[in-house]
Amino acid sequence: MNEWYEKIKEAQSVEVLEEIRISVFGKKGVLAAEFAKMKTASNEDKAQIAKDLNKHKQALTNEFTAKKIALQTQELKDAMLAEAIDVSLFSTESQAGALHPVMETMDRIVEYFSSMNFAVKTGTMVEDDFNNFEALNLPKYHPARDMQDTFYFKDELLLRTHTSPVQIRTMMSTKPPIRMIAPGAVFRRDYDLTHTPMFHQVEGLLVDEEGKVSFANLKYILEDFLKFMFGDVNVRFRPSFFPFTEPSAEVDISCVFCKGDGCRVCSQTGWLEVLGCGIVDQNVFEAVEYKNVSGYAFGLGVERFAMLIHQIGDLRSLFEGDIKLLEQFQ
Repeated sequence: MNEWYEKIKEAQSVEVLEEIRISVFGKKGVLAAEFAKMKTASNEDKAQIAKDLNKHKQALTNEFTAKKIALQTQELKDAMLAEAIDVSLFSTESQAGALHPVMETMDRIVEYFSSMNFAVKTGTMVEDDFNNFEALNLPKYHPARDMQDTFYFKDELLLRTHTSPVQIRTMMSTKPPIRMIAPGAVFRRDYDLTHTPMFHQVEGLLVDEEGKVSFANLKYILEDFLKFMFGDVNVRFRPSFFPFTEPSAEVDISCVFCKGDGCRVCSQTGWLEVLGCGIVDQNVFEAVEYKNVSGYAFGLGVERFAMLIHQIGDLRSLFEGDIKLLEQFQ
């Protein structure tokens, strides 16, 4: 039996120790063979043989258990040392953070209009009906309200559906001339490939004395802005309708994917709609008690700009926190 004590002590791994256990304690092991010999022993010797074998069995069990604990402890220490990280060492694999593509696009939009001397204004996300609708020529039961899909609270409060209320509050607290943009989050009850319940807008407003602002001024600055954002693209204005501007127009750029040749993204038209604009309706100026003034306004969705600039197919992917997507903007 002494040789098995030595083998247990000399075992260098849990695997080797397991092989020894089978050889000693298994059904066909050494101890089983020794106990089998008792069949041929005399009755006088059986008691002593059984006593000696049980003594060896207990001693070998204790030796085996102690050795197994020692080997497992050592393996754990070795594994921890192998996986240890020296946090003081410089790693070339460390990655810098990056702006979210929507925020990056927002900053670029703000950068352009700030350079054109437009002030940046912000406002509350919870609005009242007057600032969000009525002051913008959208009285109660106006059919254009159906376009908004609004989240309502009690007491006629609501989550703003656009950043236009910031323009209203600015006009009510400031005398013209006004040059401003209102970037921020807005909310509508909509969710699909191109709409989310929360998204971002940038709306602009310029107000001055009557006769000093024309559609030509609006057309010039929007064409320059779109070339700043998208490079060498063609721009066109199409007549449209918005309750708070008259005349109104929707603005298209030549498709950034097919360069105007026609593709699936632009529905084979060669054009992509990017924003709406127009000359401020006089009813809006009356609501804020402005007289003898004229102005223009425009509005755009930041997510749509980000999708076109970065060629992202599904708007919802911008808000799902997909690391594989976001890592591309580092």
